Amino acid sequence: MIGVLAALAIVVIAVVAAVWYASDQIVRRRRPDKTANPAEYGLEYEDVTFTSEDGIPLRGWLIPAQDARRAVIFLHGHAGSMDPDLKYAPWFHERGITVLMFDFRGHGRSGGKHVSMGYFERRDLIAAEKFLRERGYDRIGVLGFSMGGAVAISGAPLAQDIRAVAADGSFVWLRDAIYEGMRERGIPGSVAKPLAYLAVKAAGWRLGADLEDADPGLWASKVAPRALLLIHGERDPYTSTEEVQAMFAAAGEPKDLWVVPEAGHRNVDEVEPEAYKQRVLGFFERYLGEG
Repeated sequence: MIGVLAALAIVVIAVVAAVWYASDQIVRRRRPDKTANPAEYGLEYEDVTFTSEDGIPLRGWLIPAQDARRAVIFLHGHAGSMDPDLKYAPWFHERGITVLMFDFRGHGRSGGKHVSMGYFERRDLIAAEKFLRERGYDRIGVLGFSMGGAVAISGAPLAQDIRAVAADGSFVWLRDAIYEGMRERGIPGSVAKPLAYLAVKAAGWRLGADLEDADPGLWASKVAPRALLLIHGERDPYTSTEEVQAMFAAAGEPKDLWVVPEAGHRNVDEVEPEAYKQRVLGFFERYLGEG
């Protein structure tokens, strides 16, 4: 009997440790990506700091362009920083569209100790949109990558003046994305499924929020009348094409879906570089207006 209890205790401890580790991978602050600078692209910029509504300082770059009314907010992905996305800024500058880039809470140069996979990051988006409005921009769009795409979808309905949302590589359901990530790392599905569920719940418990309340699958229908563009690689290991298509079907008009069969997670721009550039820029020029 004692041996059985000891074995059970070991199993419980192992499960708790696995759940805690998995939840830590969701919420812990990560090192930023290799730092970059807009000047490397010949762009003039301003180092900016603004504050989320819960007091977290957010730091980024304002890259002004010719048009004093149109601006697009870039939202980076999980566990990195804004730096890799700087490569897209010249496209917008050429078209006269200002870019605001910043690091989410718990990332890069910004404050905050934790990441919430979109739940609290929505506050960061709202703060960024408010910052632009105070600078005089009233035609505002959002371009989100991976987790940033999820924030764009779930955060835009809560903002005041966002007109257009482009989400590249967004997950639809957080729990499913975590599950698929575990499967990709070789964890059997029978283990990954309950572990993903418990990890997401534990992460929410640690942060005092139900993280799944910010799932894009719940918010896509609320994006309209803002325009929505979903970009998805059919080989994305974290989110299925069927999930993205269902989310697209639930969204209101105006909307567009671009699925690229040869692309994986967040590399449509590498598989179809020129089409990606023209599609993204065309979307924002259509819904933010010509300069």
